[in-house]
Amino acid sequence: MTKRPTIGDLARESRVSVATVDRVLNARHPVREETARRVYEAARALGYPTARLMEPPRPRHLPHYRLGFILRKPAHPFFAAFAREVEAAVNAAPSFHGIPSIEFVTSNAPGDQVVLLKNLGARCDAIAMVAPDHPTITEAVEDLKVKGIPVFSLLSDFAAGARAGYIGLNNRQVGRTAAWMVAKAAKRPGKVAVFVASDRSQGQELREIGFRSYFRENARTFEVLDTLVSPETRQLTYEATLDLIHHEPELVGFYVPGGAMEGAIAALRERRESRDLVAIVNEITPDSRAALVDGVITMAIATPLGRLCRELTTLMARVIETGTADPSGQIDLPFDIYLPENISYPD
Repeated sequence: MTKRPTIGDLARESRVSVATVDRVLNARHPVREETARRVYEAARALGYPTARLMEPPRPRHLPHYRLGFILRKPAHPFFAAFAREVEAAVNAAPSFHGIPSIEFVTSNAPGDQVVLLKNLGARCDAIAMVAPDHPTITEAVEDLKVKGIPVFSLLSDFAAGARAGYIGLNNRQVGRTAAWMVAKAAKRPGKVAVFVASDRSQGQELREIGFRSYFRENARTFEVLDTLVSPETRQLTYEATLDLIHHEPELVGFYVPGGAMEGAIAALRERRESRDLVAIVNEITPDSRAALVDGVITMAIATPLGRLCRELTTLMARVIETGTADPSGQIDLPFDIYLPENISYPD
């Protein structure tokens, strides 16, 4: 069973001292409203048992915002979890009453995503979306910007100069971290590979660049193979992984920075007895969690969805109210690292 959260966990999540958390929980001394709210939100996110009792009343006269979100693959566990966290963050927002409108896109065609973007733009105050970096999408984002509807890029950046901001991971750093683990965990130098699902995903492109740059700079005894482009389908990634393992006898590891990692995991399970490979994937899902527990993969690098959604909704409200975003236009969140020794099954 998953360990119950402690006061120390609340302190780390809310970025305050244990003593401050104790004051909020037990009302020993007054604390700033913003601090108490941070502790409450951390308790709610971690499932602390007294979180419901701690909930501060929200003022009645708060602005109402309709926030639009465009995600991918509605049946995929990662995006299903993403949608749940979006709803929770909007509903718990302390400074406004929010109405989330969540749409999913299953097509890779930019035109289909533009249709959803325009539809949401007609009824929302701000939009955040996962999308490729494509001129058609950039044009639609620019049109909405002129109309006063800010658009934010999620996970992978796009429409630089037109979008209101990016929130996600530092994808180049993610790629370098994956390469570091492959270089350290491989039993010998050899060939390594990296998959991408789309040439238009800036996030995957940056992860690939980071992966290659680490080996070029720090691990020259390894050879990075030509990038493998595998569309986001489980079967195609499964076949591409089996083909890679069969045709590259010197392969010692590979990285799947996006796309259908489930196919790669299935191929590894099938061939795990024939090769000792270091495998790195992105995001934690039932498949990647089970693969870590079983020792099929070495590491999963994951997006902290709860924190991302809380910061995203705060940022969206701020831009609606002020018309200005973060000066850098980019928020890079720290990523989570899951290994076989720190993974557990949820309750």
